[in-house]
Amino acid sequence: MSSRSACIMGEDTRKLRILLVEDNPEDVFLTRKVLRKSGLDGDMQITGDGAEALRILEDMLRAGEHLPDLILLDINLPDMGGMAVLKSIKGDARFSRIPVVMLTCSNADSDIQKSYDLGASTYLVKPVSRDAMILVMRALFG
Repeated sequence: MSSRSACIMGEDTRKLRILLVEDNPEDVFLTRKVLRKSGLDGDMQITGDGAEALRILEDMLRAGEHLPDLILLDINLPDMGGMAVLKSIKGDARFSRIPVVMLTCSNADSDIQKSYDLGASTYLVKPVSRDAMILVMRALFG
């Protein structure tokens, strides 16, 4: 079993590195709570700004740090929206292999389709249950 899988199965091994891009403090709290209950709340960076998320990725590269294993991305962000962030990430060969999970309140078919068209790994509508989060992580890293 890989260390990622072991982490997802609840064993205490290397935690996933997660970049959470969410501007609503309540949603940040709830997402962290679900991740913690799922055993997935390891090394997490949080920003509420899409452009800052891209800067964080650039800064990680410059500093020689490991890129996130996963990006959780809201659609509705101030300034640079989640779809633009997703397009930038997936359009940049340095970041395109990072799985991006859209984590948003929108259940509009057009948003779901556009997310997949732009390269999202999956799309979750908030609030997200612990079981749904574990299923997604197993599918991505299992």
